[in-house]
Amino acid sequence: MSLIPFHRGLIATAIVFCYGYGVWEAISFSRTGAGLSLVMASLFVVLGSALVYYLSRMNRFLGYGSEGRPES
Repeated sequence: MSLIPFHRGLIATAIVFCYGYGVWEAISFSRTGAGLSLVMASLFVVLGSALVYYLSRMNRFLGYGSEGRPES
């Protein structure tokens, strides 16, 4: 049994969290004008984008070829 599908699910959940929290902080910034909210919104959008990049290229990071089998 492979844990890769479970790992993909966790990463997808983290992406949704990062973008959701980023939007929530952006709304908070628009209401209060607090600079920290803008920094947190930007940070979590960047983190979400990094996770999207990782998820889309996970096979390469894990050492799998284009066919999904380990490279020798």
